[in-house]
Amino acid sequence: MLSLFLASMESTVVATAMPTIVGQLGGLQHYAWVFSAYMLASTTTVPLYGKLSDLYGRRRLYAAAMIFFLAGSVLCGRSGSMNQLIFARALQGLGAGGIMPLAFILIGEMFSLEQRAKMQGLFSGVWGVSSIVGPLLGGYLVNRFSWHWVFYVNVIPGLLAAGFVTGGYRESPRDREQPAVDYAGAAWLTLSVLLLLFGLLDFGTSYSWFLILSALVSFFVLVWVERRAPDPILPTGLFRERLFSTAIAHGLLAGCAMFGSISFVPLYVQSVLGTNATQAGLTITPLLLGWVGASVIGMRLILSMGYRRLSVTGMILLAAGAFLMTLIDADSSRALLMTCITMMGIGMGLSIPSFLVAVQTSVERRQLGTATSTLQFSRSIGGTLGVSVMGAALSARLASNLSASGLDPDLVEKLLERQPGAEALIDSGVRLALADAIHLVFVIAFAAAVLGLLAVLFAPRTQLRDKAADHEPSAVKAG
Repeated sequence: MLSLFLASMESTVVATAMPTIVGQLGGLQHYAWVFSAYMLASTTTVPLYGKLSDLYGRRRLYAAAMIFFLAGSVLCGRSGSMNQLIFARALQGLGAGGIMPLAFILIGEMFSLEQRAKMQGLFSGVWGVSSIVGPLLGGYLVNRFSWHWVFYVNVIPGLLAAGFVTGGYRESPRDREQPAVDYAGAAWLTLSVLLLLFGLLDFGTSYSWFLILSALVSFFVLVWVERRAPDPILPTGLFRERLFSTAIAHGLLAGCAMFGSISFVPLYVQSVLGTNATQAGLTITPLLLGWVGASVIGMRLILSMGYRRLSVTGMILLAAGAFLMTLIDADSSRALLMTCITMMGIGMGLSIPSFLVAVQTSVERRQLGTATSTLQFSRSIGGTLGVSVMGAALSARLASNLSASGLDPDLVEKLLERQPGAEALIDSGVRLALADAIHLVFVIAFAAAVLGLLAVLFAPRTQLRDKAADHEPSAVKAG
């Protein structure tokens, strides 16, 4: 629970502080990379952490992940340039790739189906409390001290969490005759994602198309390698299960819509609406409240309503909220924006835990870590792709708008840093140029949400039964 507190607070704190960081360090064109470097490192390592924990136990992997995360946090706080910050965020992501999935793997291993549903609601509540604290704390630290402290704040909770888990958790016996770790699959997976992201970040050039094509080739090689691996990092056999495939598709598209768009909401609130970092944090708070409330209520209803009904309802709300965000312009109120993202938060709160519980109950215990981490991976890679695509679209549209208006691009950083004279820029073409560029981000998020809704409609109508506990070959059809 303390791990989830740490991880969720980290994401919201950084999102709130980023406009100020860009204003001081410069490099608005690298704005998305601060998120992408973190998400890239955490995304590509999630399956590896899951597989290693299946083979060698959860505790030592958790401790290693926390060391990476805390070291990256300290280096982020000491960064003096955007390049240093991006590197430190990547190191931080190497640790985050283990913290989040291992927390949920432990839930699946320690509790039965009925207990697990309750625990998911409880863990979501803890996640939500920290997510609410995060934006407020981030805004307070930026306004009263400096942005460096939004990273240093991770150290004490991280040390406490590592001490509790390594000192209190007792491992179950492991089979020492299991196959070796699929390092070849991990290498090809990392290469595929790297090539794709680099291609998307410079999208539109001939070099970017070469990288995207190379990523596709690398992906096909990955599939070929995984089909022949005795114990693959990406479980190709599980993809033949309709429930698992649908959950992965949902994770990709919902992650793209939600985590992609929310990364740019503080930028919109501070640059277009002219608020400070604290108010930007308050804008995100209703989304988190909606997510928490829906998770707690949904997990109490999942056994009676079924995971599919909850997931479809959630995605309808997510798509509706994303659509309303496409109607926002430079003159829209902050209340309207808060209403839209609250709907999106409720949608995620209903759909994400539902699929997690459904997947964990449909696999055998020996595959629990791999299945859970792969599902986490799908959401992470969806968010990573979302931030990258939206960041590239934002940069291209903003450059075009500024060029068409004859405005100096340096005025954007002056606006974000609130330098003397910045107030006049609030009502200038710079604000309108940013509003139009961020509007394109919201359109992309809506498209991803609609595709996610269509994917969820293919989810099978099955009754949840804990396969990890009773080892039955399949779930019982409900009709």
